[in-house]
Amino acid sequence: MKNSQTSSFIHKFALLFVFIMLAFKANADSGKDDKNTNCDLQSQFTFSWSFNENCDFKPRGGSSKGVPIMLDPEPHPGWLSLQQEGISEYEKDRRAILAMAGPYRVSFDFLETVGFTPDYSPSRPYQSWGTEYVYVAEDKGDFISLQHVMVMYFIQDDGSISEPMVMKHWRQDWQFQKRDLFVYAGNHKWQHKKYNRKTVKGTWSQSVFQVDDSPRYESFGKWQHNDNFSTWLSAKTWRPLPRRESSVRNDYQVLEGTNRHTILPSGWVQEEENVKLVLDSDGKAAAQTPYLAKELGLARYERIIDHDFSEGDKYWQKSEPFWSDVREVWRKTIDENDSLIIHKTVDDNYMFMPFFNEAQNIVDGQTYQTNTGKAQIKKMLSPFIEVE
Repeated sequence: MKNSQTSSFIHKFALLFVFIMLAFKANADSGKDDKNTNCDLQSQFTFSWSFNENCDFKPRGGSSKGVPIMLDPEPHPGWLSLQQEGISEYEKDRRAILAMAGPYRVSFDFLETVGFTPDYSPSRPYQSWGTEYVYVAEDKGDFISLQHVMVMYFIQDDGSISEPMVMKHWRQDWQFQKRDLFVYAGNHKWQHKKYNRKTVKGTWSQSVFQVDDSPRYESFGKWQHNDNFSTWLSAKTWRPLPRRESSVRNDYQVLEGTNRHTILPSGWVQEEENVKLVLDSDGKAAAQTPYLAKELGLARYERIIDHDFSEGDKYWQKSEPFWSDVREVWRKTIDENDSLIIHKTVDDNYMFMPFFNEAQNIVDGQTYQTNTGKAQIKKMLSPFIEVE
């Protein structure tokens, strides 16, 4: 495939990202007041709310169809490395984190399971999918950074297969016994929270970042290693609304919950247990009705084989120096300030777009130099950040 074709599709995917957010809103609103029960209930989400007969409960989310996928029939090397005898708990922790790297088919499912208000009605479930490769961006022993990059092929209306859509996705950083966490405080504000050595002893923090490397949430917990699986459970943490919610909801401001990662022979699973929290203007839980509902989230990362990730490899190899500097600028900005107000959009401009555009220019052959690059990165970030 020619570079110009790749560039065109990547730029379209970035623009599609914005469109999807808007489309979810329209999709969620359509039929909202339709109480007609003459519908195919078999198409609705089956995990819960089995007596809900409203026709508007069909899951929203990704409706595109991907190419056939072949699951890896063998236990993957990362899981096998955890079965080795005689390794330390610390080394098992490291291997569990590194086991999340590799090629995956991913399914995303989110469902409200409990309502806390008298007039509660469950929100529509969310389902989506993706194919992505998880790269080890950094490994410094007690610090590991994993970068997710999506490489997706779609079956088009005429039955043909699209060119690969490549997009940098989320990132997760893991650090051993980290005492200074940068946590979400509500109302677009992030701030440092420090813990004593005893509290974090033996723990690993997980910091999750958005596609533009801005912070999303951070927490810590201990890995537990069983005979045939390893699992990590976070402490309770706040996080801003994800795109799947912010595109359709404005009646709450924070997801408060826990995050669990489990390493399996076939891949790994991320589970979330969240409550939807309403804040007042001071960033405190609303006095009258702070909690609206509880949701469960499940993301299954299943190892796959024979999927062509070559365009993702090229993208990450060529753009990684730029993204490394983006990470460094963010780290320095966070370290130098007690708290930050971070806006995802300013004047209808999304933060991720200039970063995606610059990365793609580099992939297409533009020369990149760290010294001038970092200055440009700071300039791109400036409109979206307020220092308190």
